[in-house]
Order: sequence, then structure tokens, then C-alpha cells
Amino acid sequence: MTSLVTRAIICSVRAHGEHGAIVRALTQEAGLVAGYVRGGRSRTLRPVLIPSNIVQAEFRARTAEQLAGLTVELVHSRAPILGEPLAADAIAWICALTAASLPEEQPYPDLYYALGGLLDAIEAAPSARNWGAALVRYEYLLLARLGFAPDISQCVVSGSDEDLAFVSPKSHQAVSRGAAHGYEARLLPLPAFLLATVPARVADIIDGLRLTGHFLETSLFNDSRRHEIFDARERLVERFRRL
Repeated sequence: MTSLVTRAIICSVRAHGEHGAIVRALTQEAGLVAGYVRGGRSRTLRPVLIPSNIVQAEFRARTAEQLAGLTVELVHSRAPILGEPLAADAIAWICALTAASLPEEQPYPDLYYALGGLLDAIEAAPSARNWGAALVRYEYLLLARLGFAPDISQCVVSGSDEDLAFVSPKSHQAVSRGAAHGYEARLLPLPAFLLATVPARVADIIDGLRLTGHFLETSLFNDSRRHEIFDARERLVERFRRL
């Protein structure tokens, strides 16, 4: 990619040099794209370069191998909701996850729309009960697109798609309630909202976070990056437990 003009969701911002910043943003056409913003640490641009903000972005590079220069214009700011601790932790985690896990310049349009929808839901709803399940679904979708999601289509023991209630951390497949009898402690709960459009209680959301968290840790962040990336998620999960 040598040139791209598009809407983008800011996912991460890292200071570079005395005044600049390296920004990673999710786009519909090109997936996650990195760019250098000259003056990115200035008073003018700091409020624009906030993870979760939507910007009109222009990436330009002389060659495909060169880090693109990036100019941005704010389209929508989510800064006003970052004063809410639960919303702020959710946004920090989901944007950091996206920036750290996706390969650059590979399009995932469904993830782009799913992230935008999730951020809209967090912004619109004061209660996490209204968006907690969507956050778990986004994590599961991201795992699926990267090839690490468990198979929850049928029971690994019986082959049936009925009464699925657990996931085996060893086989990465669903297990029905009957087949799991006596082994529940060794399995991960599978919340019903991942299988069908049903209401999710806080306990169901926590079960979902436990499930996706296991596969995120073991498949994507099983190295030194785990401590860097998971701090926000651990704060988020703890806040859900207090609801």
C-alpha cells in the first residue's frame, strides 16, 4: 500500500521522537494500517489521536515497504465517555487487542464493522449489560478470523448440536451438558449467547470472557506480550464481577 484515503478507527498510538506518533488504525479496505503522524503529540492532534476515535485518514508512502505518513481529520470523538471507568477499560482493551493481534494490511471488513458497532454500543449504553455480550462476540470473531477460535458447532463426543454447554480446552471443541457430566470442572463454560440471540446475564458475560480469554492467552498472547496487553482486560473483568 502506497496510498489510502479512508475512514479509520484509531486503535493504538505510540510516541515517536520528540513530537511525532505512530498510529495503528483499523480500516475497512486494508485492515490494520500503521502510519507516522507528524506533530502527533501536539495539543491539536492529541485529542484526535485517541483510541476508538473515528478519523478521515490519508496514508501515503513512497514504497510499499515504507512506513506511511498519516494525516487525520476527526470525524467522531469518543473522548467524552472515557471518564466512565467501565467504558474506558472496555475501550482500552478492545482497541489494544485489535492493534496487537491483527496482521497489518490484511482486510477484515467484518471485524471493522463489528468493532465500530461495539464501540457505538459502549458509547450509547451506560450499562455493560447492554454491550458485554457484544464484546465477547467480538473477541470470538477475532479469534475465528485468525484461526484460533474453538469449534462450538457440535459436541466433540456425540456429534450433536443440542444442549452445548462447555468447551474443552484440550480439543478446542464444544461439549454437550450430558457428555460433560462429571468433567465440568475441567471444561470452560459456553454461554448460550454465543450460540443464539438470547439475553445475557452478567454471569453469562463473565463465562464468555473466561472462554475467550483462555484462547486469547494460549493462542495469541502466550509470550512476554501477555502482561503488556492483558492489564486492561483484567481490570475490565474485575469490574464485571462487581456489577
